Amino acid sequence: MKNDSSIGLLVLVFWLVAASFATIYLTQPILPVLQTVFGVNETMASLTISAVILGIAIANLPFGIVADRYSIRPIILLGGSVVTVTGLICSLSNNLLLIIMARFVQGLFIPSLTTCVAAFLSTRLPMARLNVIMGSYVSATVAGGLGGRLIGGWLFPPEHWRYAFVTSSIILFLATIAAVLWLPKEEDGTKIEPKAAAFFKLIRRPELLRIYLVAFGAFFVFSSIFNYLPFYLAGPPFNLPTNIITYLYLSYIIGIIIGPLAGKLSNRIGSGATMILGSAVFGFSIWISLIESVITISLSLAGVCAGFFAIHAAAAGSLNRKLKCSHGRGNSLYVLFYYLGGVAGINTSGFVYAFSGWPGIIAMGTLMLLIPAGTGLIEIKKARREAVLE
Repeated sequence: MKNDSSIGLLVLVFWLVAASFATIYLTQPILPVLQTVFGVNETMASLTISAVILGIAIANLPFGIVADRYSIRPIILLGGSVVTVTGLICSLSNNLLLIIMARFVQGLFIPSLTTCVAAFLSTRLPMARLNVIMGSYVSATVAGGLGGRLIGGWLFPPEHWRYAFVTSSIILFLATIAAVLWLPKEEDGTKIEPKAAAFFKLIRRPELLRIYLVAFGAFFVFSSIFNYLPFYLAGPPFNLPTNIITYLYLSYIIGIIIGPLAGKLSNRIGSGATMILGSAVFGFSIWISLIESVITISLSLAGVCAGFFAIHAAAAGSLNRKLKCSHGRGNSLYVLFYYLGGVAGINTSGFVYAFSGWPGIIAMGTLMLLIPAGTGLIEIKKARREAVLE
C-alpha cells in the first residue's frame, strides 16, 4: 500500500508540475504564426513567453512565504483556477495585448502550483522519499517544457493555435483538482510562520550570489536560443514549417537524461568543473547552429540542452551544499534569478535579433556563458584551497 501511495504521489506531482510548465512554453513554436496573425514584430510576439516568465519571477518569493503560512489546497485551487481561466481567455481573444496581459497573470499564479508544492512536500516527506518525489518534480519541468511546445506547435495545425490554449487549460485544471483531492493530508487553516529569513543577507554572500548569477546567465542564453529558433528556421535559407520546427524541440528530452548524470558527474569531478564543461558544450553547440543544415541544427540543440542542464544541475547542487539553513528561501532566490535571466534573455535578444539576426544571438550568448564558466573556475580554485587547508 505504501508503494502504491508513493507511485500515486509521483504521478500526481509529475502531472501538476508538467502541466504548469507546459503553460509557460505553449506559444514558443508558434511565435511566427502569432507574428503574422497580429501583424507585430518578433519582440512583441515573444512577449507571450517573457510575460509569463516575468510573472513567475515576481510571484515566486511571495508564494514561497504564503506556502509557509497557509494550507496548500486552497492555494493550489486558486492558482490552478486562475491559470485555467486566463488560458481560456487567451484562446478567445483577438487582441494580442490582452493575451500578453493574461499570460502575465498566468505567470503570477504558476508558482502556486510549483514553488508551493515543492515547499509543501519538503516539509512533509522523509528525506529518502522526498528525493524520489523531487526527482519526479525536476523531470516534470523538462517534460512540461517539451509538452507545451508539442501542444502548441504539433498537436494542432498552426492556424488552430487557439485549441492549444484550451487543451492546456483542461489538462491543468484536471491536475489541479487531482492535487487538491489526493495530496498528502495536512492541518487546515493558518500555520505557524517560521522565522523570516533575510533574503538580502543570502544575496550578499558572494559564494551564493555567484551561483544565482550562473542561473541568470545560463537561462538567459537558453531562453534566447529556443525563443528565436522558430524565427531563424522559418526564414531563409531553411523556410521550415511550424510542425518541423516543433520536432526539433524533442532535443529537450536530453534534459531528462542529463540532469541526474550531471549530478553524478559533479560528485566525481566537482561542481566547478561540471559548470565549465557544461559551458564549453553549450558554447560550441550554439556556434555550430550557424551551419546551414537541419541535421546540424538538431545536433546543436541536443548539445545546447546537454550543456544547459549540466550547468543547471551543478549550480543547484552547489547552492544546496553551501546553504546551512534557509534552504527554501535560498532556492526561491535561485528560481527568481533563473527566471529573471529568461525574461532578460528573451527581451534583449529581440533587439539583438532585429539588428544582427541569428549571429548576434550567438555572440551575445557566448559572452553570457562566461558567467557560469568563470564561476566554475572560481569553484575549482576554492575547492583546491579547502583541500590544502584540510
